[in-house]
Amino acid sequence: MPTFSIVTCTRNSLPFIKETVASVRAQTCSNYEHIFVDGASTDGTLDYLRTLGSEVRILTEVTGGIAKAMNAGIAAARGDFIVHLHSDDYFLHSRVLERVAYHFSQHPNAWLFGRIVNDVEGGLFPESYVAPSYSYKQLLKRNFIPHPATFIRREVFAEFGGFDESIRYAMDYDFWLRIGNKYPPLALREALSVFRRHEGSASQANLAASMAEDYSRRIHYSGGGAMKHTEHYIRYLVRKRKLGI
Repeated sequence: MPTFSIVTCTRNSLPFIKETVASVRAQTCSNYEHIFVDGASTDGTLDYLRTLGSEVRILTEVTGGIAKAMNAGIAAARGDFIVHLHSDDYFLHSRVLERVAYHFSQHPNAWLFGRIVNDVEGGLFPESYVAPSYSYKQLLKRNFIPHPATFIRREVFAEFGGFDESIRYAMDYDFWLRIGNKYPPLALREALSVFRRHEGSASQANLAASMAEDYSRRIHYSGGGAMKHTEHYIRYLVRKRKLGI
């Protein structure tokens, strides 16, 4: 049975983090460690985490951005597979790790991703689009890989150096583009995690900046000439218009 490292980055997460913890502790697979990386919380988050006892590990005062926090969790991880389940997200059901372990036992992929459902004010809603079948070409068109439903072998992080800490929002997309060209993932259609949508989340509050960074990553990795770059730019403008940005 493989082992998992669940990395939860936190900062003033008290309103949501208890649900994250509960979803982890409900797992039927017990071969996991739960690592919390806290960015100097002041709202009681750390006090709560310290009540969880020796079953968890807590890294404190990790400031300097989410990519740095995620990399700190990776450096501390000892499991075979790493998943980043941030403090406002949670596993969809109690058999997520069991299902992921099964899929890895059947397929030799270095990483896999499933789907998510959205939590909007406590209600669960499906994704607003149908993700395309995975190919690197499709990934260059848009980021359709949900981070809280992505599990990656620890040695892949060691090989590629973790997340780029100079990127503020699209560090996950950048990493998928770096590893996806060498290691095609196993793409699952089943939902594994819940992504909480609220105004305080970085991706929601900074949607325009996040989209701009996504576009810059596509240009960086596309390797095409002027025509290919123009295609990406037109697609970027169309998405901005649809979102009213």
